Amino acid sequence: MNTASKRVASAGNKGDRVRSDCFVAIELTDKGGLEIDLQSKVMVTFGKAIEKLAIDILNFYEIKNAKVQIADTGALPFVLEARIEAAIKQLIKTDKEYLLELIPENQYQTEKDIFRFSRLYLPGNTPSLMINAGIHKPNGIILDLEDAVAPDKKFEASFVVRNALRQVNYYGAERMVRINQVPQGLDDLEFLVPHNVNLILVPKCESKEQINAVNKRIEAIKKEKGIKGNIWLMPIIESALGVIKAYEIASAAENIVAIAIGLEDYTADLGTQRTKEGSESFFARSMVVNAARAAGVQPIDSVFSDISDMEALKQNVLTSKSLGFDGMGCIHPRQIEVIHRNFAPQETEIEKAKKIVNAFIIATEKGLGVVSLGSKMIDPPVVKRAQKSVNLAISLGILNENWREEYL
Repeated sequence: MNTASKRVASAGNKGDRVRSDCFVAIELTDKGGLEIDLQSKVMVTFGKAIEKLAIDILNFYEIKNAKVQIADTGALPFVLEARIEAAIKQLIKTDKEYLLELIPENQYQTEKDIFRFSRLYLPGNTPSLMINAGIHKPNGIILDLEDAVAPDKKFEASFVVRNALRQVNYYGAERMVRINQVPQGLDDLEFLVPHNVNLILVPKCESKEQINAVNKRIEAIKKEKGIKGNIWLMPIIESALGVIKAYEIASAAENIVAIAIGLEDYTADLGTQRTKEGSESFFARSMVVNAARAAGVQPIDSVFSDISDMEALKQNVLTSKSLGFDGMGCIHPRQIEVIHRNFAPQETEIEKAKKIVNAFIIATEKGLGVVSLGSKMIDPPVVKRAQKSVNLAISLGILNENWREEYL
């Protein structure tokens, strides 16, 4: 065991309002063996199991003498392990990792072109918000290591996020992580790539070189660990320079599936205030949509920060959709249903799309080179858009997959 200069270290959260978490303090000693001082709300039921986990982890890292204080407020094993390991690794130098099981429910990959209407941001150092996030059925779960984590908590948050990727069932949501700004965020990848993360968000992206740096590190880790499968990227445009370079960024790599815009930082960069109407960001949002379409990836809009105003959120979603966005971020589960309902094709859209697709199928069956609906000619891009609306409606359960039977 290679001991660092520190003799005492801690990790975690404590306080009256803390739930499903713990605070761990470890002091290395010269003798006396392992002393575990556990205070837990679930002492009667889980006290022995918590003590056993702590001792197993300490033994794994060859720590023979230490005083360990654990203040537990109902933390699950993945949280307890993360807190203990984060404290240990402030005290000793080691490349070893005490890894909990990668549960079967988390061993899935995601496709490049899946629907990404909603992505729910969760602070990376607040495990209580992670545990049941999947039951709200967002398309994506973002474990956030960047703005949602205080600078002095980023190290310990990395262990929580790593363990959450392995242990928390998100019910099929795309498991995303927002890393810190490059180059700092490159070190975050060591905690993510080996643990079946589906997608990495690259914040404050301003050049293709940042994307190249992320992919270079990802490939190095994959090669070292023998990892197969895709890890998608979603750069976030958050500055005037990023907006101007949006196409360069969107087309920088094959594993980019979407680009997002972050309007809080963008408006701050402009020196203006963000408004519900969004006139100050119209240019930037349009640039991002056009860059994404030109690059063949999905444009994703910013979060809507007022979690109490559902009508304003609805209008924001409809505006976002009209600009060409395919989805947006959210910061509270109550926003998910509004986002899904209003990004989904509306009844009039579906009916029009059905007629166009049906006309196209008939023209194809007859060997006609021109598609027409009534007296109007239908161009191929219109057919493509209509087919996308029909496919989306079917996937969302809005439209029966045998819808053409009504035309036969």
